[in-house]
Amino acid sequence: MGRTPPETALYTPVKRFLEGQGYEVKGEVGPADVVALRGDDPPVIVELKTGFSLTLIHQGIDRQAVTPHVYLAVPEVRGRRGLSALRANLKLARRLGLGVLTVRVGDGLVTVQCDPGPFRPRLVKTPKERLLREFARRRGDPSSGGATRAGLVTAYRQDATLLAAHLARSGPSRGRDVRDATGVARATAMLRDNHYGWFMKVSLGVYDLSEAGRAAQASGETERSED
Repeated sequence: MGRTPPETALYTPVKRFLEGQGYEVKGEVGPADVVALRGDDPPVIVELKTGFSLTLIHQGIDRQAVTPHVYLAVPEVRGRRGLSALRANLKLARRLGLGVLTVRVGDGLVTVQCDPGPFRPRLVKTPKERLLREFARRRGDPSSGGATRAGLVTAYRQDATLLAAHLARSGPSRGRDVRDATGVARATAMLRDNHYGWFMKVSLGVYDLSEAGRAAQASGETERSED
C-alpha cells in the first residue's frame, strides 16, 4: 500500500488544471491553500488535504465567506471502502455547497467530482412514505431518539405484542377474529409469517401461541425492545 502523498504533491496538478481553465493561480494566499483568478470572475479557492476530515470541511466553510467557488482537493481513492467513503463525503460536500476535486498523484490527473453550488435535495418517495407509515402505526412514543436496534420498539413489534396477548387470553383463534379483537389489520399475515416465533398454526386459518410465545409472554419478552 503506497504512502499518502503530502498536500504539496496536490498543488502542482491543481494549479495546472486551473491554469488550463484560464486562471492565474497562486499558492498560500492568506489562509487559503490555492487562489485562482480569471478576469472579473469571483475567485476560486481550493483547500488541499491528504484526505477528507472535519478540519477540511471547516476550512472549506470558512473560505465561503470570501467566495462561493470553494473546492476541496484530496488524493484519488481506490477500493470499495475508499469509494464508499468518497460517495458519503461528496454527499456532505454538496449539502454544504462545496466542490470536490480528486487528484491522481501518479500522473496528476484532476477530476471534478462535484462543483460548488446551492444544495437542492432530491426527495425519494418510497423512503418518505415508509417513514410516515411507521410514524402513523407507532402507538405512543416507545423508543427514545438515538436508540440502537437493541433499544428499538417498532410498530410491527407493538402489533405482534397485541396479537400474542390476545392469544394468551383467548387461546386458539381465527386470524380474522384476532384482527377484529386487536384492531391490527394485518393480523392474519403476521400470525402466518411468525416473525418472532411466537405463533403456530393449529388448523386452517386458526392460530395459537407457540411454546416460544408462551415462554416470551411469561418472561415479559414480548413487551421488550426489538433485538
